[in-house]
Amino acid sequence: MAEVLNANPTIRSAADLPSRRREPSKKSKTQRPFGLLSSAIPDSAYTPDPFKPSSSSDNESSEDDEEVEPIDEQEIYDLIANIQDPEHPLTLGSLSVVNLPDISLAPTLDPSKFPNKISPITTLTVLLTPTVTHCSLATVIGLGVRVRLEQALPPRFRVDVRIKEGTHSTAEQVNKQLGDKERVAAALENGTLMGVLRKMLEGC
Repeated sequence: MAEVLNANPTIRSAADLPSRRREPSKKSKTQRPFGLLSSAIPDSAYTPDPFKPSSSSDNESSEDDEEVEPIDEQEIYDLIANIQDPEHPLTLGSLSVVNLPDISLAPTLDPSKFPNKISPITTLTVLLTPTVTHCSLATVIGLGVRVRLEQALPPRFRVDVRIKEGTHSTAEQVNKQLGDKERVAAALENGTLMGVLRKMLEGC
C-alpha cells in the first residue's frame, strides 16, 4: 500500500452526504425513530410531555416487543458511509464509493400485497464505485462493506456487495470473489487482512 493509487480523489463534504438527520421531520415528536438500536431506548426518552398518560399495559408492551422495525436504504447507507477507505484517511461516503442510489432492498414479500407483514428474507444489494478503474483494493473495500452489514443487520437480510458495472477494469473477477462464501470465509481467516478491516470499521 506504499504506492497511492489515486493521489487526488474527488471528495464530498459531510454536508453533501445524504442523511436522515438533516431531513425535516414530518413525524410527531413523540414517535420513536426507526433504527437498529431504537429498541434499546425507552419510550420515555422520546416523550416531551410529562403529563402524557403512560402506555405501560401488558398488552401494549407485548405488541411493542413483537413489532419489527423496517430498515430502509438510508439506514443501510448510514451503516456503511463511515467505513474508512483503506488507502485514504477518508470515508467511503465522502469518496462516493458508496452512494444511496446504489443501494436496493428486494423483499420476498411484495409490500403492496402484504403491507402489514415484514418479509422473512430481504436481499440487500450494494453497488460500489471505486475511485479509479484499476483500484487493487476493490476486493478489500467490498469485504469491509460486507462484514459491516452482516454484523449489523438481522439474519433475515441476504447481503450482496458488488462493483458497479463499468467502474472497474476487473469488476467481474472482484464480484466473483465477493459473492463466493468460501472465498470470503477463507479471506477473513487472514490475520493481516482482518487487521485492515478492523481499521476500516473503527469509525462505525
